[in-house]
Amino acid sequence: MMKVLANMPEFQSIVSMQDLDVAEVEQLIGRAEDFKAGAQLKLTEPVYVSNLFFENSTRTHTSFEMAERKLGLTVINFNPQASSMSKGETLHDTALSLDAVGVNLLVVRHPQNDYYNELLGHSDLSLGLINAGDGSGEHPSQSLLDMMTITEQFGGFTGLRVAIIGDLTHSRVARSNMEILQRLGAELFFSGPRAWYSEEFAQYGTYLPIDDLVEKTDVMMLLRVQHERHPDEQAFDTQAYFERYGLTKERASRLPEQAIIMHPGPINRNVELASELVEGKQSRFVTQMQNGVYMRMAMLESVLRGNHLGGLV
Repeated sequence: MMKVLANMPEFQSIVSMQDLDVAEVEQLIGRAEDFKAGAQLKLTEPVYVSNLFFENSTRTHTSFEMAERKLGLTVINFNPQASSMSKGETLHDTALSLDAVGVNLLVVRHPQNDYYNELLGHSDLSLGLINAGDGSGEHPSQSLLDMMTITEQFGGFTGLRVAIIGDLTHSRVARSNMEILQRLGAELFFSGPRAWYSEEFAQYGTYLPIDDLVEKTDVMMLLRVQHERHPDEQAFDTQAYFERYGLTKERASRLPEQAIIMHPGPINRNVELASELVEGKQSRFVTQMQNGVYMRMAMLESVLRGNHLGGLV
């Protein structure tokens, strides 16, 4: 496994799964497995990182910070609500200020799709950037940790049947995962409310009712209903949604023996899936969170190397 280091990809920034080729994804998975097996990174120069989260987060935020501290990076705290952005400062000017005081890397989650276009390609900024989620656009670190988790279970993707189910239209996880899963050789299916499915998904896979999918799916990937992105939503009937679109215990009993259940979190128990299944034997929810630390370590290392930081050779 340690041979992966010789072919370690180097990026100045990671903002979209579309920027990564299959070989680079495989190399990042290999390096994340190195870290999971106990590999260490030795920095000979200090590196400073700020996590700018403009949307609430538990897993992604703490996972990135844990990865940063495990790598020996110095985390410079940043609270958007207590920053000058509350006075009208732009994201670019905030990044310019952090760059000026010596921050080397930014990890950013932002409600605006493609926010990173405001930061990339500016000669006045020398910061590395990792996208921790942009609106309903993409979520590359979640996608990569998902690919790592699937690889651990199945060893590869060719011919693997993956179902992505739920609030598709508003899911950055769905967009990142469907794109890379297709390139890796998986067969994709989609399900959930028809109103939350659009034709952009048709080029990646087939829409089917969940009851037509459970018996032929290797990976069942459930998505949270993102109420915050449904501003005109009427009263939401959680029980009706669960019975029609959720992974109930009865549906789960029909899954193939080798199938796994995944969810990026946060989980609405008994809405997307039955509460008893969250920590069941086929669930990989906890494994995904654990793998997230190691994959984010691999991503951070690749950006450190791409920006010649930390004295890495």
